[in-house]
Amino acid sequence: MVFANAGALGVRPGQRDALVEHLTARSDHLSRVGCLSYEVGVNDEQPDTVFVVELWESAEAHRASLELPEVQASIEAARPMLSGEFGGFHFDVVGSPLRD
Repeated sequence: MVFANAGALGVRPGQRDALVEHLTARSDHLSRVGCLSYEVGVNDEQPDTVFVVELWESAEAHRASLELPEVQASIEAARPMLSGEFGGFHFDVVGSPLRD
């Protein structure tokens, strides 16, 4: 079952664009471990927040990705840009009008 994870990442003032650049740097390791989609977005009404929406083959694939050395290094590199405010939700996808 497809697993969706949506998050809001609080960033330090002036760091939004740097975090977006970091999160959108080309990477193939996530797709190799079951990431189907990883979308990064912003909303000018919330200038100190970056939004991420992820689709995974399963919740287990998502959890396993967090153990990858590449993901651990990416988290460490992003940490100085983050304010520590986080929000979001996750769910198991049960259907879509875009596919059978």
